[in-house]
Amino acid sequence: MFIDTHTHIGNGFGTSPDLFVENAKNANVQYLIASFCEKDDIPLSTEFVDKYKNLYACVGYHPEVSNKIVDKDYEILGKIIQKNPKIVAIGEIGLDYYWEKDNKEKQREVFRKQLELAEKLHLPVVIHSRDAINETYEILKEFKEVKGVIHCFSGSLEMARKFIDLGYYLGIGGVLTFKNSKLGNVVAQLPLESLLLETDSPYLAPEPFRGTVNESKNIPYIASKIAEIQGVSIEEVEKITTENAVQLFDLIL
Repeated sequence: MFIDTHTHIGNGFGTSPDLFVENAKNANVQYLIASFCEKDDIPLSTEFVDKYKNLYACVGYHPEVSNKIVDKDYEILGKIIQKNPKIVAIGEIGLDYYWEKDNKEKQREVFRKQLELAEKLHLPVVIHSRDAINETYEILKEFKEVKGVIHCFSGSLEMARKFIDLGYYLGIGGVLTFKNSKLGNVVAQLPLESLLLETDSPYLAPEPFRGTVNESKNIPYIASKIAEIQGVSIEEVEKITTENAVQLFDLIL
């Protein structure tokens, strides 16, 4: 049994939610954690986790929407989380200096306030970091009681080890399978006990489907690549990454 620890689901993502969930189950991806990270779609998280028994959610304000966030939004977010036990993390939150370069101070503010909420609610966080990995690390160091996963990790071995030392898992997705990816050199030197599987669907479909709409059903291709790189069986990757997800997100399966 696999768990996709980071996916996006909804009518606007290329595959109908019913078919998306069915396809995942048929590929032995039995549980999904969907990210709802914009103000307008966070309320949908409750609708989806109620409809699909095997679906959990993380909710939070993505750094790309930081300029839209006001103080009341943190209160709204906290209430949504506390009302539904199937919301298992705050995320994806973090810093993105690739798309947004002119509001770094606002991004840092929104990031810290959501980390404070995670600390208060004793929830893990799902971290988005693009062109800001060092600053992301420095901010996470401020919140020693908060743990989580670095979503779509593609950094260096040095940074991987730094995040692991903080108590974070690394989310590994389709980028690992790309022919020009250097991520395999990093993953080869990391313990399975620190890795989670994710698709980030509908984005970043793994080989041999690169360039198509990604789905949770593609998780086994990522697991297979990890197994190949580390010289272990895919069953070992399946077992340990599933245990990691259950532990981090306190899942009741």
